[in-house]
Amino acid sequence: MQTGVSAGALPKEVMMKKILVALDGSPRAPFVLTKAVETARVDGSRLVLLRAIGLPADVPQHFWQSTDESLLELLERNSRTYLAECEELVPRETRGDTMVVVGSPWQSICETARQLHADLVIIGSHGYSGFDRVLGTTAAKVVNHATCSVLVVREPMAGAPT
Repeated sequence: MQTGVSAGALPKEVMMKKILVALDGSPRAPFVLTKAVETARVDGSRLVLLRAIGLPADVPQHFWQSTDESLLELLERNSRTYLAECEELVPRETRGDTMVVVGSPWQSICETARQLHADLVIIGSHGYSGFDRVLGTTAAKVVNHATCSVLVVREPMAGAPT
C-alpha cells in the first residue's frame, strides 16, 4: 500500500499559487529570477517581483536632495524600471505583479509576503563578511521571520555543473 503522494500528483491545497521574489539588483539576482520562473512553471504559480529599498532612518531626506527629485523618488523610479526589465524575462503565464517598498529590506519582504498571503518567498543568498556574521544577512532574517516557506538561491560556483 502506498502512503506517500508523488511529486506529480500533489493535492491542490498543497500547490503554491503566489511566489514573492525579492530582487536586489545584485549580480546574483538573475539566478534568483531564473529559479523563481522554474519554480512557478512547475505548479502554475504567479510571481510577484519585489524590490525593497532600505534607507538609513536617521538621515533626513533633504540631505540627499540636489535636484527637484528627492533621493527616495529617484530610488523608487529606478527600482520600478529595474522590475519592469526583470518582468520582461518572466513568461506571461507566471507574471503576477511588481512592487517597490521602502523600509528595512528583510522586514519589508516579510511584511509584503504576509500581506499578499504568499506561499513562498524566493531570495538570493549573500556571502558572509564579518559584519554579516554579527548582524545576519537579509536572507537569514527573512528565513527566520517569514510566515511562509523561503527558498534561498545561491549563485552557482565557478566550474560547478548547472
